[in-house]
Amino acid sequence: MDIDAIDDAVAARAFRRLVRHLRHRQDAQNIDLMGLAGFCRNCLADWTAEASAGALDKDAARDAIYGMPYKAWKAMQPEATPEQLARMAESMKRNPPA
Repeated sequence: MDIDAIDDAVAARAFRRLVRHLRHRQDAQNIDLMGLAGFCRNCLADWTAEASAGALDKDAARDAIYGMPYKAWKAMQPEATPEQLARMAESMKRNPPA
């Protein structure tokens, strides 16, 4: 099945479930998501802002994804290790072109 064939209401429910899951799993750091999957909460927020056709700016989209101001989230996170940064850099090489 082509992803675009999924009903928008179904896709929206899945998206919201993903966001709630990420909000709950605050132990899953963005750097680790980037290292494993090549995307993180910031990416999801950026994609949300882009999809909104101007209805949401980057900060509003991040607040929606994080469930709190991004600065508050960032303040709770430890600094990335050199190993995490290296894993992220390798993972990003596998992402499709933007």
